[in-house]
Amino acid sequence: MALSDVKVKAATLSADKRQIKLADSGGLYLLVNASGKYWRLKYRFAGKEKALSIGVYPQTSLKEARNKRDKARKLLERNIDPSHNKQVEKRRAIVESQAATFEGVARELIAKNKAKWSEGYARSTQSRLARHVFPWLGSMRIADIEAPDVLSVIQRAENRGTIEMAHRLKMLCGQVFRYGVATGRIKSDPCRDLKGALTPLVTTHYATITEPGKVGELLRAIDGFEGTFVVQCALQITPYVFLRPGELRHGEWTEIDLEAAEWRIPAEKMKMKEMHIVPLSKQVVAILRDLQPVTGAGKYVFPSIRNSSRPMSENTVNASLRRIGYAKEEMCAHGFRAMASTLLHEHGWKSDIIERQLAHKEGNAIKGAYNHARHLPERKKMMQDWADYLEKLKAGAEVVSINLGKG
Repeated sequence: MALSDVKVKAATLSADKRQIKLADSGGLYLLVNASGKYWRLKYRFAGKEKALSIGVYPQTSLKEARNKRDKARKLLERNIDPSHNKQVEKRRAIVESQAATFEGVARELIAKNKAKWSEGYARSTQSRLARHVFPWLGSMRIADIEAPDVLSVIQRAENRGTIEMAHRLKMLCGQVFRYGVATGRIKSDPCRDLKGALTPLVTTHYATITEPGKVGELLRAIDGFEGTFVVQCALQITPYVFLRPGELRHGEWTEIDLEAAEWRIPAEKMKMKEMHIVPLSKQVVAILRDLQPVTGAGKYVFPSIRNSSRPMSENTVNASLRRIGYAKEEMCAHGFRAMASTLLHEHGWKSDIIERQLAHKEGNAIKGAYNHARHLPERKKMMQDWADYLEKLKAGAEVVSINLGKG
């Protein structure tokens, strides 16, 4: 006889029994023991008798238990074991739950972009999130995170005085949330509501030299550098190529065509993730030809002195500048880019040409097309004229002009 709500509620365990089973129908029964009342479904699968846990009374009512029984029976009709299916669904729910956390979405974003991000950027992104964000937001459902939650985390960096890191973390969190929006996990990015909530980031300008006479002194000091030949070449080339220190030190011989006088840097190595062409002046080609017999058999143009399979240290050029007498407040490796930009602008070169050679992302829609060969003929002329100008300054000319064909 089938159970009723009254019978289920009234079911009790007598003192002489450890448990009792009250049958309903279709294999459903109520197991009553000292710890409570439990719904079970008895069934046979692959010739074996099995029992499926359906729920606990009163959290699961008689009606709900019967509905679960019926669903299990439909699985059996399709030759699916309800017990196995329950475990599969449980694991799937766990995976989906983890995927919906901030950490799950963040790791999915990183994995998706590893192919187009540089290895260093992917590694630093994961490391920063793991150290500064995951311990507090990682296990939270991304849909439950609000602006104050994010602010409390990134303010930890701000309170330590690392203002730049706080802004960087805000940017990284924003990337994760925007990916969450795009994949349907959340409706909006809570970082949008943090505008003005952090201490403003003061832009730090790289130390540089732009007075022509002092530029000449610097170039002469570089020629007098007494370190290793490889480092001397790196130091000599730096003023001529407008590259960021990381782009220079990761240069590979396969990227350089000395006959065509071009250095083509792959997109994954560039800050803006677009392939970049550096026209090489006669002066730079001469330096590279001298260097080729020394490092040309290896991968890197400027390998590490300790391990030729790795590039030279990121601080090599800066350390070399210190060795020739220039303090960090006077000149840094990045400052050569500012030097070139300032002097070329002063001598009338078009901003578009200079900015393109500096590999700065261009702003408007037309420039945003970002053709790596954009202005290439003008850039080739500019780079040679710039190199000739530096040679004149190095020779001690007091007042010289950059012989520019501005077009």
